[in-house]
Amino acid sequence: MTEHETTTASKGVNRLANERSPYLLQHADNPVDWYPWGEEAFRRAREEDRPIFLSIGYSSCHWCHVMAEESFEDDQVASLLNESFISIKVDREERPDIDALYMTAAQMMSGTGGWPLTLMLTPEGRPFFAATYLPKDSRQGMTGLTAILPIISQFWKERRDEVIETSGKVAQAVKAAVEPSSAGDVGIESLMEGYGRLKMNYDVKHGGFGRAPKFPTPHRLTFLLRYWERTGEEEALKMAERTLKEMRRGGIFDQLGGGFHRYSTDRSWTIPHFEKMLYDQALLLITYVEGWQVTHDKEFESTAREIIDYVIERLASNEGGFYSAEDADSEGVEGKYYLWADEELSSFLTSDEMSEVRRVFGVTVEGNVPNGEEEGTNVLRLEGDRSELSERARRKMLERRSARTAPFLDDKIMADWNGLMILALAKAYGAWRDDRHRDAARKAASFVLGVMMNDKGRHHIFRGGRTGGPVFLDDHAFMAWGLIELYFADPDPRWLDAAIRLTELMMSDFSDPQGGFFQAAAGGELMGRVKEVYDGALPSGNSVALTVLLTLHAVTGREEFLKAAQAAEDALSGSVVRSPDAHAQFLNAVDLRLGPITEITLTGERDDIEPFLAEIGKRFLPRKVLVHASGDPEMSRLSPSVKDRDASWTAAYVCRDRTCLPPVADAGSLNRLLKED
Repeated sequence: MTEHETTTASKGVNRLANERSPYLLQHADNPVDWYPWGEEAFRRAREEDRPIFLSIGYSSCHWCHVMAEESFEDDQVASLLNESFISIKVDREERPDIDALYMTAAQMMSGTGGWPLTLMLTPEGRPFFAATYLPKDSRQGMTGLTAILPIISQFWKERRDEVIETSGKVAQAVKAAVEPSSAGDVGIESLMEGYGRLKMNYDVKHGGFGRAPKFPTPHRLTFLLRYWERTGEEEALKMAERTLKEMRRGGIFDQLGGGFHRYSTDRSWTIPHFEKMLYDQALLLITYVEGWQVTHDKEFESTAREIIDYVIERLASNEGGFYSAEDADSEGVEGKYYLWADEELSSFLTSDEMSEVRRVFGVTVEGNVPNGEEEGTNVLRLEGDRSELSERARRKMLERRSARTAPFLDDKIMADWNGLMILALAKAYGAWRDDRHRDAARKAASFVLGVMMNDKGRHHIFRGGRTGGPVFLDDHAFMAWGLIELYFADPDPRWLDAAIRLTELMMSDFSDPQGGFFQAAAGGELMGRVKEVYDGALPSGNSVALTVLLTLHAVTGREEFLKAAQAAEDALSGSVVRSPDAHAQFLNAVDLRLGPITEITLTGERDDIEPFLAEIGKRFLPRKVLVHASGDPEMSRLSPSVKDRDASWTAAYVCRDRTCLPPVADAGSLNRLLKED
């Protein structure tokens, strides 16, 4: 151990103190001699001939916290790392490109993935060992870090040839895996196959797909709604409806404060992993809005509004953008902020209120948390119809909860997740014309465009008054998607203009000449450039890019958008055809491409078209584009469809399959016209 490393281990000084990421800053006082991702770490590894210990996680990850407390704050583990390894810490949300690359490697090597992600690399960045959470000491069949690190170090010194050979094979396999294959156009057969697979995997009793753990995967539900709209298949609608209702009533939804936790650890949506992610709120908000547009179920509307209330109250920044997440843990215990013991509730609720809480929220003396130090406590579920008395109790409980130690707030603002939230708020505004929803979307869009992605530079992250980090495909695609939907609900040409500009930049900076889009711009690739298409917890950047390109082609008529969409679909279609149910947002884009697209042009003053916008927002029109021919010359540049429209009178024009119907001058007539769609 060098003098520097000894000082680092004893004083807890490392290179993360000046980083922007809350996750990296959480590790800034570890005795581990951490480096952020960068050339300095790799250069030192080469110069000192040491392997690299790479740890990837994020700020609201429960098991990341556990591993940090057990190992990275421990002097024994720190000494082992500092003596024989160069240690790099990565925030997966700040560097999704690095995470995607090494997650692919981990899944190939170990058959599993997740966070915290733990890898050993050569100084060239090639992995030769991968795992997820590792305890400090070996237990219950798990090998601990204190056992693994000396073995890896010895292996590196004495069996180098085997390490180099293994890492080379892994690197080649990863390079092949991140390059999707082509199977030609994806057609109606893939939509049918995707639906069939989802139906086979559907949980009839509790909704959702598979058993446990259960993730919401909202784009699967929006696909089912589109499949129902296209085919009339009632079972597809029932699957989406049941899942939305079961999630809303389960513990995965915060019954007091609104918003969804990340996923359920059980089949019935009762016991969640308690972190709350901005992207989950956005994607689920989109889905509940669309569910309401199909069914006009009041429960879907109230759920959507409660999501928005949570996001505005807890995740909205003063600057205008939205923060990333709230942690799962508080006071070192996962979910402690959200759990209730019957005895505690009885101490401040009246006996009548307590009876209602037991009836409505399923509270019992035994509790429903199965094990651990919080056994005997309750995650609240919606077991019965809410009443005035239960609402009074709920307000008391929320007030009492607010006095607890709140979970850590990850206050970084990311362009891509904000794009999704802008999209979701715009959809909600379109449906209910609530100015609060519109204003929040406008404010976030103005912030991202003005501060994070402007003519002076484009950045993935904003925190503490500073922008930074490389920018990615998702930042462009998700923001463009959100701005398009904001324009449809709030037809200001600046939103459409910005969406087109970001799409042009996406095409220039991230396009693969063979079709599709790389996740990161060129430069510094260790094992190839990732081109993601799998729609996991988040839809892939390529699926959203395809959606954006097809939509903008319909709005602008620009052939370069259609050609880029066609090339992307062809290049990425192999994996979609093989497993369409794993590419639900891609299938949504295919549904858009298959058409028919409903093209709506509104003419007249902005205030005068409001009844039309309200009528359109009530309806589920998944293949809709809208432009406002206001007489603004800027719109004539952006969309050719406005050029032949008389902006001096208030009307709505509807075209389908390149056939235009006679214009109508009132919302009732538009309603009748859209019913025929």
